[in-house]
Amino acid sequence: MAKINVDQLAAEIAQELSKYSQEVVEKINISSERVGKAAVKQLKRTSPKRTGEYAKSWTMTTEKAIGQPHRRIVHVKAPHYRLTHLLEHGHAKRGGGRVEGKPHIRPAEEMVIEEFVREVEEAIERG
Repeated sequence: MAKINVDQLAAEIAQELSKYSQEVVEKINISSERVGKAAVKQLKRTSPKRTGEYAKSWTMTTEKAIGQPHRRIVHVKAPHYRLTHLLEHGHAKRGGGRVEGKPHIRPAEEMVIEEFVREVEEAIERG
């Protein structure tokens, strides 16, 4: 263990905390990428398929921020994004009656939340 002067103690603690937070951010970025790809794969597999275009249009976009965890957004590309709430929750038919919804987003969302929280907790504990 290195000898540290009392005057330098605060600076050393700040430096170690900075290293730790950078390591955690890197691990969070890796796990968010992995979980996001798994969500896209599951949504493509479980989405309703009539022509298959809706299921194929699921994708993930990354918004990068320096020194912070990247933001991953799983979404449907245009023009199919207009169908998501109708397919998930159902809708009224033109001649009367209703079409039953086919839940495919909620199970993927629950899987993503559970998996991501587990991986982030693990990253924080292990540093």
